[in-house]
Amino acid sequence: MNKEQEKASFKERFKGFLTHLRDLQGDPQYIAMGMAIGVFIAFTPTIPFHTVLALCLAFILKGSKPAAAIGVWLSNPVTIPVLYYGSFKIGRLLLRKPLPYDVHLESIRALFGLGLDVTLAMLLGGAILGIIPAIIAYLATYRIIGNLRKRSQRKKEGEDAEPEVTGQWSGAECLKPGGNGRTKAEGKSA
Repeated sequence: MNKEQEKASFKERFKGFLTHLRDLQGDPQYIAMGMAIGVFIAFTPTIPFHTVLALCLAFILKGSKPAAAIGVWLSNPVTIPVLYYGSFKIGRLLLRKPLPYDVHLESIRALFGLGLDVTLAMLLGGAILGIIPAIIAYLATYRIIGNLRKRSQRKKEGEDAEPEVTGQWSGAECLKPGGNGRTKAEGKSA
């Protein structure tokens, strides 16, 4: 696959994603709430339970459950080491407790074997790190859903309605007695 085909393929997949996002049930606020919940949960070190936690919170906070499930995918095999390491560092800083040792990205697995202090540091750090991305996800999703639905509605109305005549010229001017086919503004300049 060459670069142009890859670019076209990505563009098609992204359009498909936006179409699925637009077609989620509920108003933009409901969907945005679900997405924000999912993104927030993605920052917590609860990887085997991300989706379950996001769905439960979406139910409690009245957010879209499918959008919450989509949002947790921010946490994936590529981003987990960075998110968890950041959570650990922020939590350790906030707790002001000396923890067993400084963890490096290569030893994330060792992080989980360090005990309750590290777990609490990661939970606190993940919660703090997840706040701003969750707010951004809410605002972006709200705006994107609203714009996609407006565009879709305009397109649907355009297909259902007669095409409107736009521009300065109006066919009604020709039909008026003494009309010369020009608008008032054009008539004055002629």
